Amino acid sequence: MSKTYLVTGGTGFIGAALVRRLLQEGHRVKSLDNNIRGNPRRLRDLINEIELIEGDIRDSELVTKSCKNVDAVCHLAFINGTEFFYSNPQLVLEVGVKGIINVLDGCKNAGVGEFMLMSSSEVYQSAQVVPTDETVPLTIPDIYNPRYSYAGGKIISEILAINYGRIDFDRVSIVRPHNVYGPDMGWAHVLPQFILRLHKLTQTANERLIDFPIQGSGDETRSFVYIDDFIEGTMAVIERGEHLGLYHIGTMQEIAIKEVARMIAHYFGCKLRIKPGSKAKGSPTRRCPDITKVSNLGYEPRWELAEGISVISKWYTTHAHEQPKNELFEAGIVGT
Repeated sequence: MSKTYLVTGGTGFIGAALVRRLLQEGHRVKSLDNNIRGNPRRLRDLINEIELIEGDIRDSELVTKSCKNVDAVCHLAFINGTEFFYSNPQLVLEVGVKGIINVLDGCKNAGVGEFMLMSSSEVYQSAQVVPTDETVPLTIPDIYNPRYSYAGGKIISEILAINYGRIDFDRVSIVRPHNVYGPDMGWAHVLPQFILRLHKLTQTANERLIDFPIQGSGDETRSFVYIDDFIEGTMAVIERGEHLGLYHIGTMQEIAIKEVARMIAHYFGCKLRIKPGSKAKGSPTRRCPDITKVSNLGYEPRWELAEGISVISKWYTTHAHEQPKNELFEAGIVGT
């Protein structure tokens, strides 16, 4: 059955991909985004098929208006990118906490029946069990560490969504993404940063063996899920997920960060001499989801990491000239 969806953060990397998929499934879609880290160009070929609302989710009046005549809301709007957690934690929390309250209240006032929250694997920090399933306890190990501004905002959002959901919604679901990547994913993430550094180094280096400093030892692990696979999993949750259900979406292919760097180097035809450095305070040693629960909904990731890295390396080298010096500064919402 066709529905009308509101996607907050709809011009962002994941949001735009979700908007496209909802349209492909025959739904009507509205996008609410202030376009500071999102960009309408991601949806420019669909401009006549969607309603683009430009505005801030901290604006409760605008959010309430946007929720009218909507069947379901997918709430993605947040400030992500690890460097911003450290540099502007107050803004991360302000957008996260004010945003979720405004959206939930807007849904409640408009009689929206379904709500999907895009949370994050950051809610685990250093998980007690890896691979990590949805029953592992969430933790904030140090409230003084600004890195946890993002995780704290996401945990608060989950608590609010669950408790509003008990009374005010027909169905609420929560998705925890685990390192989603793809072309045009933004600039403040490890994969684009590695790609752009190697792009620059291979243009100037005389040797094919390149010194490559990284944070930490390089033995720290993550798992990465390509955007197409992630959207498949998200749609499985939207269409078949249980009420008040939590779902991890990613892959169970855990890989060391130094091996990721070497895969990117292979794309550029060089080899790396990894130079370990200090690890950012609070950065987890291992992170990999257990995806059994979402797999029971029919989700099956198909992209291999090497294939995805080749695709995004090509995209970022082609668009390297578009890299902003500071995404939030250039948008005018943080100072120097």
